[in-house]
Amino acid sequence: MNFPHPGDPVRGSASGRPIMALLDLLGRRWSLRVLWELHQAPASFRELQARCEGLSPSVLNTRLGELREARLLENGECGYQLSPVGLELVQRCLPLAHWAEEWAAQLPPRPQK
Repeated sequence: MNFPHPGDPVRGSASGRPIMALLDLLGRRWSLRVLWELHQAPASFRELQARCEGLSPSVLNTRLGELREARLLENGECGYQLSPVGLELVQRCLPLAHWAEEWAAQLPPRPQK
C-alpha cells in the first residue's frame, strides 16, 4: 500500500511538500468521509461500510490501508478509530465544517425540478 508521502511527487505536484501530499491523500475518493465517520465513533469494517452508503468493500479496504499507513487511523478495541494524529486533523477541520454550514445557509435554495 502506498499513500502519498511527503517528500515524494504526488498527484498534482512534483514538489513533495507535506501539504500537497496531505491534499492528495484527503482528495482520494472516500478518504474524508471515512475520517469524518470515524470522528463520530469507532467502527468495524462492516459498520463503516454501512455508514458510507455506496462504498465498495475493495475501495474501503484500500482507503483504510492508506489511512492506517499514513497514521491517521488505527485498529482499536471496537474496530477502526482515529489515531491521535487523525483526531488532531479532524479537529483542525472543524472550523471549515462550521464555515460550510454558514456558507450553505447563505446560498439561495435550489429551484425545484
